[in-house]
Amino acid sequence: QVQLVESGGGLVQAGGSLRLSCAASGRTFSAMGWFRQAPGQEREFVAAIFRSTGWTYLADYVKGRFTISRDNAKNTVYLQMNSLKPEDTAVYYCAAVTGVARLNDENQYDSWGQGTQVTVSS
Repeated sequence: QVQLVESGGGLVQAGGSLRLSCAASGRTFSAMGWFRQAPGQEREFVAAIFRSTGWTYLADYVKGRFTISRDNAKNTVYLQMNSLKPEDTAVYYCAAVTGVARLNDENQYDSWGQGTQVTVSS
């Protein structure tokens, strides 16, 4: 059974940091990513990473603030979020794909986590 379990969300003040984790089980994925959805808005791409090469892809609005990394031995992906802003407030979802994909396209992903809330206060 494929399962993605996120952790690390919470409440933080603007300028603060959080690190999200996503542990995958049941399958090895070619790439994993993070998306987010704020209230009343569509889900949007945040970051993704290829398992084999470690190549990363980040949305422009998080470049310089967020980094994505992976630990293949643990089948886990991390999203380090620094200099958080109130507009980063959203439910953050981990996603994984088994084949080659356009990493910023949520429709390409096979599996999803349940989401973790990130709230940034001003």
